Parts: sequence; C-alpha cells; structure tokens
Amino acid sequence: MKTQITALHELTLTPALKQQVNEKFKKLEKHFSHIIDTHVTLSVDKKFQQIAKAHMNLAGGGDIVASSTSEDMYASIDMLIDKLDEQVRKHKEKLKDKGHGHGHPIDGA
Repeated sequence: MKTQITALHELTLTPALKQQVNEKFKKLEKHFSHIIDTHVTLSVDKKFQQIAKAHMNLAGGGDIVASSTSEDMYASIDMLIDKLDEQVRKHKEKLKDKGHGHGHPIDGA
C-alpha cells in the first residue's frame, strides 16, 4: 500500500509523525490487503485542534474516507485508524455477503 502524508497549516511533519502514521496503517493491511493507496492529511485548526483525515482507494473500486479531531495529533491518528479499521471491516463483510470480491479473494478473518 502506498501512503502519502501531507501536513497543512504550518504543521511540521516530523519523522516521528510519519512513523506513527505508517505503523498504524500497517494494522489496516492485516485486515484487508486490497488497499491501493492512502492519502493522509494532518492539520491544526484555529482552535489548536489536531485534525487527521484519510482517503483510501480500494482495489475493485471503492473509497473509504474518515477524519478525527483531538487536542493531541497522536490521539487523532489513533482515532482515525480505529474509524478506518471499522469501515474496512464493514467493506470486507459486504464483499463476503455479496459472494464476490471484484475478482480478488477475500483476506482471512
């Protein structure tokens, strides 16, 4: 999976933030390996809320989008991963229920 990370609004994308995002997104690949690419945007709003957003493209056509906000960027990233993980699981379950995987085998549990 290709992951692109963008920092907005004068947020500095540190190596630690990059590592956090990359490690957390590996968790998603364990549940569903047909993620083509992901674009993650990290930003800070005027009230100093830390915002993490992601847009994932899936094999066979499909997108998953989520965002999270907190006072700590690492917490925002963790919440974002939890939201994406839930959506990936639902998407995978829909593929199983339909009895097809757009030509791709469904990953194990």
